[in-house]
Amino acid sequence: MNSQNGFLLSIIKYGENDAVLHCFTEEDGFQTYFLKGVYSKRNKKKALLQPLNKLSFSINPARGNGIPSVSRVELLKTNDTFTDIKASTVLFFISDFLNQVLKHENKNLNIFFTIDEFLNELMNKNYQCHLLFMISILKIQGVAPLVNDGVFLDPETGTFSAVEAHQLFGQEISSLWKTVLISENIYSAKIHSALRKDFLDSLLVYYHYHIAGFKMPASLEVIQQIFE
Repeated sequence: MNSQNGFLLSIIKYGENDAVLHCFTEEDGFQTYFLKGVYSKRNKKKALLQPLNKLSFSINPARGNGIPSVSRVELLKTNDTFTDIKASTVLFFISDFLNQVLKHENKNLNIFFTIDEFLNELMNKNYQCHLLFMISILKIQGVAPLVNDGVFLDPETGTFSAVEAHQLFGQEISSLWKTVLISENIYSAKIHSALRKDFLDSLLVYYHYHIAGFKMPASLEVIQQIFE
């Protein structure tokens, strides 16, 4: 048995009472665990199964072709954002997003601590932090755009050029990308509320080009409605 700290990315109910958890852990990166009996009537631990909760797990090794099982789970960090509809919507979206972006990621402390930083920003009611966080992940994974003197960002090549290459990457959105990319403190960058939808759309297009197998998160429609 070993202990792991990790962020919960997704929960798949298995049968009546059990669950399969996808997590991003501090020591081993993306992991899948089996949690028995969590949905039984008397089990209070199901309250812990909220997107991006930071949890401590005691893990039993997998048997045969199975997956490791959780014998104990505890909340490491209280998350007060679920009473805030905007913040909880951001949490669901980012957990959905990370569940696919990190599914092949091994141990990566930069990503682990960046998730922590993002959660702190969200708890402080920074409702644009998910957009900036998505840029941070691109930087860590080494596929962020290269900043130069060009005016328009080409999402396919990841470079700025003199000619518009994509309809979502006009001068205003391209300039915003450049501002965020060169910010020393990425969360100090400001994105006007009127531009957030277009900026998010541009981020998703960029991820489509640079992250293999990337698909639009299922929660995209909800977050767009909340921030209209």
